[in-house]
Amino acid sequence: MIIGLTGKNAAGKGEAAAHLGRRGFSLFSLSDELREEATRQGLPHGRETMIRLGTQLRSKHGAGYLASKINEKIMALRKQGKSDFVIDSIRSPGEVKELQKNKDFTLVGIEANPELRFERMKKRGRGGDASTFEEFNSHEQKENTSNASGQQLDACLSMAQKKVENNGTLDELYKKMDKVAGGF
Repeated sequence: MIIGLTGKNAAGKGEAAAHLGRRGFSLFSLSDELREEATRQGLPHGRETMIRLGTQLRSKHGAGYLASKINEKIMALRKQGKSDFVIDSIRSPGEVKELQKNKDFTLVGIEANPELRFERMKKRGRGGDASTFEEFNSHEQKENTSNASGQQLDACLSMAQKKVENNGTLDELYKKMDKVAGGF
């Protein structure tokens, strides 16, 4: 089983992925692929750099490039007997299409209201995060382009086979993810 996670900033994708990781799923993140590439290029790992680098990589190598790197890792782990995977940070329809090459792939959209997501983002305190709600909304617009090489979060959310509303507690999110994963 491969569960892909998409959603807007601070919706809870990372928490959902970490929970499934604790349940035995091998965990991957397209953002980690970007950070690895940024490190190779000697670039900082700030939000603006990651968005720009992701767009450059998708322009140069195709919209599904980052997901193709994850598919290679999944194939290697399957040869070792692994069967359950979770992939965080899917931000492009091209990435979804690449991951759909796996017959056991399900895209899950994690959704939460903007005000709650902004409060969560402030609490986590990552570098490059917005400090005002207006800046938060501006960042979201940058992550929602019509450019096939850019980030298209609304398009990805519309492709999700399942949706998980995450306006409650972590415990509630975990129970919903257990249900998506077939129960534990």
